[in-house]
Amino acid sequence: MKKKVLVTGGAGFIGSEVVSQLLEKGYQVRVADDLSKKEARIPKACEFLRVDLTNKKAALQAMKGIDFCIHLAAKIGGIGYFHRYPAAILSENNKMYSAVFEAAVKSRIRRIIYLSSSMVFESTKSFPSREQDIQKIPPPISAYGFSKLVGEWYCRAFKDQFNLNYTIIRPFNAYGINEAPGEEVGYAHVIPDLIKKILSGQYPVELLGDGKQTRCFTHVSDIARGIIMAMESLKAIDEDFNIGSEEELKMIDLTKIIWNKCGIDKPFKVKYVSGFKYDIKRRVPSSGKAKTVLKWKPQRQLIKELPKIIDWIKFKG
Repeated sequence: MKKKVLVTGGAGFIGSEVVSQLLEKGYQVRVADDLSKKEARIPKACEFLRVDLTNKKAALQAMKGIDFCIHLAAKIGGIGYFHRYPAAILSENNKMYSAVFEAAVKSRIRRIIYLSSSMVFESTKSFPSREQDIQKIPPPISAYGFSKLVGEWYCRAFKDQFNLNYTIIRPFNAYGINEAPGEEVGYAHVIPDLIKKILSGQYPVELLGDGKQTRCFTHVSDIARGIIMAMESLKAIDEDFNIGSEEELKMIDLTKIIWNKCGIDKPFKVKYVSGFKYDIKRRVPSSGKAKTVLKWKPQRQLIKELPKIIDWIKFKG
């Protein structure tokens, strides 16, 4: 019999893809989610609990009978979101860490797979970012980045004290369908934000900062596959992995690509507006460890996936 997996935040953008892939592989899946996100959807063919995971009793209920926990639930959003709600992010995420990790220990699960973030590399000046750099660079300066790093410390601390096995996954700039644009700029991630602005007729397109910021975009299905490969690998026990494309792209170039894919009948034109305080200029992963240990590599190409996302936002988003 396949093992039973708890996916916290399993109704969200990355979580729903993880759940779908787990079900395809024959796992028994339980989802724990508070359905707080606009695009949240209850996955079919799995057990679903609508719970607040900052509540210790609810977390313990969710963990009962579980072999593996993939912990994705978090206060998360785009750059505008984590500038507006820094205290809520720190407070709520820490409450979730305590409740979920303590429940994992009490339930004696085999391992917790924790979804961290590329934002833990916020203060780095070394590129591409490697897993071992975390021990050398200053901590993140944003509340969100610091919160995700705190989750990594929970992994190591609960291993040291309670022998709770863990795997840390750091995704780099997830994209794909099922991520709705935010009500305000920066509340979702950059791709749905840009698509919404272009489709709504904004002209010229407003671009935060100078457009020279770079990111490496990784399709949500590739990230989910990497998470599951890590869960299934004994070599991933008590290890950390960057899961990301290594193809670096400037925001001005991304905007132009989306503009052309949207088929707008005007010359491409942008207007640069003031960016946010913690807008990281460059984010580039080394995914060599995941390739070597997990045999993972990205399969989806951004240029081919963008039309699907544009259509989804146009008709459903």
